[in-house]
Amino acid sequence: MPIGQPAELLPQLTTDELSRYSRHLILPEVGMEGQQRLKAAKVLCVGTGGLGSPLAFYLAAAGIGTLGLVDFDVVDASNLQRQIIHSTNDIGRKKLDSAAEKLSALNPALNIVKHEVMLTSANAMEILKDYDIVADGTDNFPTRYLINDACVLLGKPNAYGSIFRFEGQATVFCTKDGPCYRCLYPEPPPPGLVPSCAEGGVLGILPGLVGVIQATEVIKLILGEGEPLIGRLLLVDALKLKFRELKLRKNLECPVCGSNPTVKQLIDYNQFCGIPQADGKEPKMINNIPQMSVKELKTKLDNGEKPFILDVREPFEYQIANIGGALVPMNDVPARLSEIPRDQEIVVQCKSGGRSQKVAEFLAQQGYTRLSNLTGGILAWAGEIDQSVTKY
Repeated sequence: MPIGQPAELLPQLTTDELSRYSRHLILPEVGMEGQQRLKAAKVLCVGTGGLGSPLAFYLAAAGIGTLGLVDFDVVDASNLQRQIIHSTNDIGRKKLDSAAEKLSALNPALNIVKHEVMLTSANAMEILKDYDIVADGTDNFPTRYLINDACVLLGKPNAYGSIFRFEGQATVFCTKDGPCYRCLYPEPPPPGLVPSCAEGGVLGILPGLVGVIQATEVIKLILGEGEPLIGRLLLVDALKLKFRELKLRKNLECPVCGSNPTVKQLIDYNQFCGIPQADGKEPKMINNIPQMSVKELKTKLDNGEKPFILDVREPFEYQIANIGGALVPMNDVPARLSEIPRDQEIVVQCKSGGRSQKVAEFLAQQGYTRLSNLTGGILAWAGEIDQSVTKY
């Protein structure tokens, strides 16, 4: 069934719209009513980055009437390899402003609603409630669980996509009879176990593939045509250019969408995903490893202290940017413990803090006691301490 209003309440198309969408209108699966449904539809894109760029572009081009955008980040040069809605001249601008400008240029009739906030348990229900469909273009586990639970509670379909390195996946969660994100992933992975795209990299074209699939699913849901990816997880391998499909089943014991749900309101998703919050009274800890900020490290160095900075990135990363640490790539650490002093304070550092956290935990297991993980890694150092250090 199509999503939205009864046919008799759908908005009429203008003369300009009849011309613009003529290639849609001659498709029997779309036609006049289908294009009117697209015009009446309200879709929320969470994120205007790698996935959100192609997703929003194609929804705007297709004639979606109202497109909500959620983002609070600014454009960085490292985004441009994949976030095609932004350009070099946009570096330093708010992503929302950059994206809205490009979308309006593509389709001036598009109603763009900008939500310049971080999506949280406090605001998600209020933001999502006015939209017909939510498209999840986020890149972190707390927000994915947040979007999922809010969509289930509000009865909104979630066109989901995710990417990493050369692989991506897409599906449709949170429909009446289909599974939700928690049915597939009942528990989040331990913090730091799954690297982010900033840590592991991503092929620039991959979010284009997955984002276009998400846009396709949104349009099919609005039209009520075809076979949406409900109960089907589409896996994309860009290196082999192969697609695989896994069947997903609704978990009747799911705490959110199951027969007897226990999650009836939004929760603390950082806590659910094991991400501790600093209380300002004690050093922030993750799995018993103290977290040192780049400002704290800079103060130590300025005071003449000489902690052993262990850089666990790869050699090619070290060539791009470094802060003078001793390079021992993460996978080499077990075989090179003799190079890591036991009688000295050690600050473990990587690109953004994920790999270094895992190495610090490993070193603690080996008996090292004076350990800290550099929060935010070299990216934080480049952003807060020394802007001459290259971000990548």
